[in-house]
Order: sequence, then C-alpha cells, then structure tokens
Amino acid sequence: MSARQSILPLEVRQLVFEASGTRLLHDVNLSLTVGQRTVILGPNGAGKSLLLRLCHGLLTPSSGDINWRGAGTRDRAIRHQAMVFQRPVMLRRSAHANITHTLKIRGVARSERRERADAALALAGLSSLADRPARLMSGGEQQRLALARAWITEPEVLFLDEPTASLDPAATRAVETLIEGFHTAGTKIIMATHDLGQARRLADEIVFLNKGRLVEFSPARSFFENPETEEGRAFITGDLLW
Repeated sequence: MSARQSILPLEVRQLVFEASGTRLLHDVNLSLTVGQRTVILGPNGAGKSLLLRLCHGLLTPSSGDINWRGAGTRDRAIRHQAMVFQRPVMLRRSAHANITHTLKIRGVARSERRERADAALALAGLSSLADRPARLMSGGEQQRLALARAWITEPEVLFLDEPTASLDPAATRAVETLIEGFHTAGTKIIMATHDLGQARRLADEIVFLNKGRLVEFSPARSFFENPETEEGRAFITGDLLW
C-alpha cells in the first residue's frame, strides 16, 4: 500500500436498517481502524452481509451514520475500497479481460493494462488460465479471480462476504492465502463468515452479530477463549441461537 492518507477509521453510529416494515439491524455501533483484520461472525440471518453492504455503500441506512473519518469526501472513500461477494459476478469474457476491464473503468492507460493484469493473475495463481472464459472457471478459481480483480484497484479496505462458503478445503486455503497476503501488504480486511475455524485463523478482532444486533465486539483471542455473553458461548460451542 502507498503512504496516502488513510480513509480509516470507519465509524458506525446507531446504524438501523429496515425493509418491508421489519428491522433487520438494530442500533449498531462500531469503530474499525487500520491494521486489524475484522471478522464479522454470526449465524445465518444475523445481518453479517447486510452490515457489509451498508458499510460499503451498496445500501442506504434507515437511520444512523456511516463515516470514513479520514476520507474527506464520499467519492474518495468509495474509490479506496472494494468488495468481493460469496458468488462473484464474472463478465462474459476471459479471466484476463475481466481484469483489464476493471482497469479501463478506473482510467488506467491502455498501455499499462496488460502488464498489470498479468501481475494480478500471477498473484492469484491464475496465469495459466488467463485466456479461459471466466464463467467456465471453477468456483475457487472464480473467487481468486474476483480477489485479483479487487486487488488491482489497490483498495485500502477490502470487504469480503463469505468468500469461501461454497469452496472445498484446497480452494479455501488458496483464497485464505491471498487474503493473508493482502493483509500483510497493508489492506484492511473486513470479512463476514459463519466458519469458526476460518475466523480463528484470520481474525484479529470479532464483530459478533445475532438477530441484527451487535452482541460482542472484542479481540479475537478474548472472544474465543472467554466470550462475554451467553449468545457468544452458545455460538462457539455450536448450540442453536434463539
């Protein structure tokens, strides 16, 4: 990462989201800073993906505030973040062209696009698949391509929504290795998962949601060794949450 001014911290205050008269997120308060890998944990329907989409700007809160304190402007905040979904959308073109298209949108000169796309594919271990139609790649290959496509934009913050939920162990390891590499290079990781093993491997801090409420926000070691709430203890031991 370059030494530009950070768009962080990300401050979420009294965040509420409602749809069709139902409150899906209740008064969430968070402050996320540089460096820590933040993992959002919780059962299905807890609001993990919803929180990511709100923070990334894909949805508008019903009430409350989402502020990138270091960004200065909303446009700058948007430009320096990226998001990878559980099922990434692949364009109807080759793996290489998926990345060069992203560079074109970002205003990168045509003369630079091929070299930068080659570097992104090499980083993701996909150089041999550069000419393969992206939509014919395996799930794990598509996810690595989506990560490479995000990496090429040089995001300061990378949102990841259940990035390995449908992948086998080998593909999961490959994706986690990429994520760890991004973190080491200075990218802020904010990731949603329901996989406790993955959270133990990757998290520095845990945001634990249940039924749209922020139940715990603590260092990962503290959460896994001594959760503060009955809900946290139940989730870690695999009990059903009501």
